[in-house]
Amino acid sequence: MKFGIYPGGRAGTVCSHPPDVAAIGHLVDDLAGGRPFVIREYVHFFGDATPPDVVTSLGAENELAQLTMPDQWYVEGGRELDLVVSYIPRAAEVSGWLAFLDSVIDRYGHLTRYLQVTLEPNFPIPLIDGSAPGVLEALTLGIPHARAALDRRGLRHVRIGFSVAEPAEWLGGDDQFWSYLSALPYQDFAAHVDYVGLGLYPDAFSPVAPRGNPGDTASLTTHALHHLRGGSLPRAHIPPSTPIHIVENGTPSGPPRTEQAQCDSLSDMLGVIVAEHESLNITHYELFSLRDADSSSTEPTGTLGIVTDTYRPKPALAVYRDILRSTGQLPVTSHP
Repeated sequence: MKFGIYPGGRAGTVCSHPPDVAAIGHLVDDLAGGRPFVIREYVHFFGDATPPDVVTSLGAENELAQLTMPDQWYVEGGRELDLVVSYIPRAAEVSGWLAFLDSVIDRYGHLTRYLQVTLEPNFPIPLIDGSAPGVLEALTLGIPHARAALDRRGLRHVRIGFSVAEPAEWLGGDDQFWSYLSALPYQDFAAHVDYVGLGLYPDAFSPVAPRGNPGDTASLTTHALHHLRGGSLPRAHIPPSTPIHIVENGTPSGPPRTEQAQCDSLSDMLGVIVAEHESLNITHYELFSLRDADSSSTEPTGTLGIVTDTYRPKPALAVYRDILRSTGQLPVTSHP
């Protein structure tokens, strides 16, 4: 498996401080330990009807100018950029979306290793793509469009995918989403999908059973992985040979939770993922996130980091580093 992280300090509209580039660089290097390491970043398509204050609330005003770190950083030291292109206009605007994909590829394609087209289009909550009008067309037209755009630019090595939130039962299910994909011929959509990403937060936003009991964090993680691989993906004609990337996984440390509880949850989730990665063809894991969005926030999204918003390490940093170093891929070296 390859491992990685989102290095910024924002979760949706929650963000307390600008990023500290030097601190991020030091922490990422320490985590990676010389191994290949995936760096997740986000840009957003808003369309013409989105008020400017919504763009500002997500810190998205200058996304096509720069990401969290300087450009060259994303291609140095074995780092690989996983770039998410999110679709959240107020009104359906697929033609503008496809043009935006072209602009993103023109700007960041040469830095990118994985291009995620839409963010959780099965997840209908505000400021996530599943709530946006026209998102199904944005996904199913966007992936083949992006593939053709990358190929025209000689960027055939860039892998293309999309992400979903699983399991979705607690939102009333996502049957409509998978039914839509099931109606598409394989060659029109699934044939262009290089990987499917999974956003996984089993204990972040609702209570779970005590550790070691049915319905605890580990068992919910197991359920989500098998539900995606064995239930959802076959409906979309996506075969077992298409890898799953755990593109977002996190657990908060803020009240009523503790930093030790964050460690326990992270260990339990990663233990399941590592144990299942071969049988379920899980090839990548990316933690959300490096830094808290706001360590004083009472919202779960505020304390998902493994360091605080002032970059003080939490115990979970050592947990992730130790797991990564014991299981992460070492660089491939050539010998004469």
